[in-house]
Amino acid sequence: MKIVVAEKMSPSALKVLRQPGWTVITPDQLNGTLVEELAAADALLVRSAVQVDARLLANASRLRVIGRAGVGVDNIELEPATRKGIAVMNTPGANAVAVAEHTMGLMLSMARFIPRADQQMHAGKWEKKSLQGTELRGKTLGIVGLGKIGLEVAKRSRAFSMEILAHDPFVSAAIAKENGIRLAPLEEIYAAADYLTLHVGLTPQTENMINAESLKKMKRGVRLVNCARGELIDEAALRAALEEGTVAAAALDVFAEEPPKHSPFAKMDNVVLTPHIAGSTAEAQEAVGQQIALQVKEYLEQGVIQNAVNVPSVSHEEYLALQPYVVLAERLGSFLVQISDDSSLEEISIGYRGHITEWKTELIRNAAVKGILNVAVEEKANLVNAASLAAERGLRINEESKPRASTGGAGSVLSLSIQTENERHMVKGAVLRENTPRLLHVDGIDVEAPLEQNLIYMRNQDVPGVIGRVGTILGKHGINIANFSLGRRAGAPSPALARQAIAVVQVDGTVPEAVVGELRKVPAIEQAKSVRLN
Repeated sequence: MKIVVAEKMSPSALKVLRQPGWTVITPDQLNGTLVEELAAADALLVRSAVQVDARLLANASRLRVIGRAGVGVDNIELEPATRKGIAVMNTPGANAVAVAEHTMGLMLSMARFIPRADQQMHAGKWEKKSLQGTELRGKTLGIVGLGKIGLEVAKRSRAFSMEILAHDPFVSAAIAKENGIRLAPLEEIYAAADYLTLHVGLTPQTENMINAESLKKMKRGVRLVNCARGELIDEAALRAALEEGTVAAAALDVFAEEPPKHSPFAKMDNVVLTPHIAGSTAEAQEAVGQQIALQVKEYLEQGVIQNAVNVPSVSHEEYLALQPYVVLAERLGSFLVQISDDSSLEEISIGYRGHITEWKTELIRNAAVKGILNVAVEEKANLVNAASLAAERGLRINEESKPRASTGGAGSVLSLSIQTENERHMVKGAVLRENTPRLLHVDGIDVEAPLEQNLIYMRNQDVPGVIGRVGTILGKHGINIANFSLGRRAGAPSPALARQAIAVVQVDGTVPEAVVGELRKVPAIEQAKSVRLN
């Protein structure tokens, strides 16, 4: 067995790989011969500097696994790796403690004015009065995102006797309760939190989640921490809130532009800035090196895949057949969770009808879970790790197959439902018309619609004039309609009540929240939501 370690790893990581009969090539032995060494290698370990692309992999005929010591895999081209049957693994969560400790340090820095005190002392000043701070004890901490990092922050915050509220629709109430956390809607957290810390991934739904509107909902004097992604915050809106005192202080480790060349916070003394170092500790670097070495060793010895970021090995023919249904499942999941409320998710149910029941449905299942989780969670779900991520969050997954059940005009139908704390929603879809994913059914109402890019979902009373009002509002805002799909509940309407209907409108471009709000004001429209599908 031959392992190529292309970038510096800790001695303890190398020790894991030095097994009897195994050859380990270290960075100092390469001297520009990485391509040649890979020709006979079984495994490749990298950090972030080496670009693992199709050219590098072209002659790596024996390579079985690529291990990335870290979370991001931007330097690894997944498609050529998958095509060659190479598993790609990373190490999510290995730096969770480092990020959590940095978060606590930033909270203490804001509470006790530590950076300002340090600057004044170095300038020869002794100004105690202006540095009277506050305690963390008894304060309410709002955590947005309860992945590994969010849970580690919660553990440490309990030691400071803080009350902990959290928002994460993809964590069960039982997991939260075990960790002394009360789950709450975002609006409640905004209104109650003395400190607010962000630990979610970047998605279309979380981008600029901290904006002028959300900042207005926050408790006056809140202190904000961001060690997740800079794009979660509208920096101009935050600066305005800091200047007017709505936000007392902010502590930022990440920025929309890195390094920030024209930061609006550079000269603000109520903002603590650090250069994206939350996960950069000696222990974290040691941990990611050891973790990836252990994962690669397990895979080479036992075939056990841990933290893989690409699809499992399937034949070319199987992949071609599965792929349209994998896309369908992911988009159904994303659509479903975006039309639901944001209360805690408890259960995911998946039903297979038709010939797809004869395939490897775990790939389709994981695609559906991936679509659901990736709307908001920090750890990115993929076709390998989606089910395990759901299990970690206490979510139940049910599957049911009926090979011979009628599927109407479709060869196979996939149904997907979710149970939240407050409601249940169910959708059905199929692959139709040149392998394109189509929505067929929502909550008891048949409607055929494309599952593409930007959609508006509406639930309305089946009365005249709704379509015209919708078209007028969208036209007024310059939003072009690409497809307008309608459906209404079967059966005769009640004499006293209008029949319920739904509409799925595909539009060109994103739909501002203000436009969705205007649609909600139409008397016959009971619900309107913007849906974005990648």
